[in-house]
Amino acid sequence: MDFAKYKPHYKSIIFLGLPLLVGQLGNIAVGFADNIMVGHHGTPELAAASFVNNFFNVALFACVGFAYGLTPLIGSLHARNENRRIGAYVRIGLRINLIFTLLVSAIMLGIYFFLDRLGQPSELMVFIRPYYLIVLAGMIPVCLFNVFAQWCFGIGNTVVPTAILLAGNVVNIAGNYVLIFGHFGAPELGLTGAGLSTLGTRILTMTAIALIFLYGRRGAAYREGYRQPGHEAGRGSKIARTGFPVAMQMFFETAAFSGSAVIAGLLGAIPLAALQIIVVIGMFGFCIYYSIGGAMAIDLSFAAGRTDNTGMRRSAWAGYHLTLVSMLAASALFIFCGRDIMGWFTDDAAVLTAAGAVIFPMVLYQLGDATQITFANALRGTSQVTPMLFIAFFSYVIVGLPATYVLAITAGLGLYGIVLSFSASLFLAAILYFIFFMKATKARKMQ
Repeated sequence: MDFAKYKPHYKSIIFLGLPLLVGQLGNIAVGFADNIMVGHHGTPELAAASFVNNFFNVALFACVGFAYGLTPLIGSLHARNENRRIGAYVRIGLRINLIFTLLVSAIMLGIYFFLDRLGQPSELMVFIRPYYLIVLAGMIPVCLFNVFAQWCFGIGNTVVPTAILLAGNVVNIAGNYVLIFGHFGAPELGLTGAGLSTLGTRILTMTAIALIFLYGRRGAAYREGYRQPGHEAGRGSKIARTGFPVAMQMFFETAAFSGSAVIAGLLGAIPLAALQIIVVIGMFGFCIYYSIGGAMAIDLSFAAGRTDNTGMRRSAWAGYHLTLVSMLAASALFIFCGRDIMGWFTDDAAVLTAAGAVIFPMVLYQLGDATQITFANALRGTSQVTPMLFIAFFSYVIVGLPATYVLAITAGLGLYGIVLSFSASLFLAAILYFIFFMKATKARKMQ
């Protein structure tokens, strides 16, 4: 293989991806800190955090995915230097994303009143209910932050959102330390304190990035288009057509993984707490793959703006090469250091034993995860995202969730079966995303 032809794309993806990776690693650090502090405060609280976080990831990722639809649109406009139109897309994107997030939040609020009917251990409800409402309150700040973040990503600036998130991570970890354990005269709030710290951080980061766009030097070129209304319906429908399939793709994917938390809860508090540790550790690989995939989608969108079919395919393959290297490194870390890392989260021997027993299936699904992330983002970069909705629904809902239940409950494999089932949906999605990406780039060449 002639790797020289991918060299410009390697450079672009690494340049765009490094800040994303730093930001994702910062998020991992916060996730580790959250779970380490909560886990040492109490195993029931760690189990409650597992349920709520996995449950809410479905809603949060759907909202984030809806905002992701802006990236290829802005990237294509940026390649043609259409700054006024970019500003208009930011304005309309804020409005449409806010409406979408409010609708999702209303659904999540309705579910709150039926939490006790989801089969979770009754002793966890005292922790689950307040934490659930706090996470719900943070959805709108996450939505607004991500719209402005996609503006930055689309114009090739991945540094600003990353810097804001890193600063927010420091605030979040400090807030956890104070509010979970009650230091410096603060009340000892446990899991509720972790939720309040995260909520405050999300409000701060949203405010910071909005001020940069509305009043900062970096947003100056786009504010004229932002402030002058026009062609609202056409642009709004285009954003919705691009954002909704991505939102549903992330919704269905996350639903399969979050559904596993409900199934783990049926097995008891120990498997549920162990699953939370596995999910947090597994996020290390996911965040690296998604940083590369996100950068590749930006690079690919520039080629799409030039209708450069060859450039789009080379960008996707370059991203995949880099992701495979990262996948091998992450897998080696899990194999050789996984049990040591698990010990950071809890002193509960039963939880550590349960988590340590599923390292093999956790490593097994890494290749499927890396591949599906690459080619899902490649499709996103082309703006031809409709197939993503149907692929995700088939792979994660029709195949993934039933596989999780059958392996965990019917086959009696428990937590091992839950983690093993992830491979079925991830590898299936990976194959389908790849096929449709190749078709999408072929179709663009013929246009």
